[in-house]
Amino acid sequence: MNQADVLTKLQTIFDSVFFEPPKASATLSAKDVPEWDSLLQISLLVAVEKAFNVRFRVGEVEAAKNVGEWANLIILRMTEK
Repeated sequence: MNQADVLTKLQTIFDSVFFEPPKASATLSAKDVPEWDSLLQISLLVAVEKAFNVRFRVGEVEAAKNVGEWANLIILRMTEK
């Protein structure tokens, strides 16, 4: 799975979690989306962990500067299995 594949799957998650889903792109960040607050972040984390069958370590998702870095982290976690 590459970053484009992950972004496509993330879009389906965004579509189900956000009221007004943003376009999933590598440069998108939480600060670009007014609706993206700490509560929504938790919902996203749970949905992503379930959809990709991965688990994140404490703080590593928060360290990602944008969705592209998060996608790369998802790929990393998937290859660790």
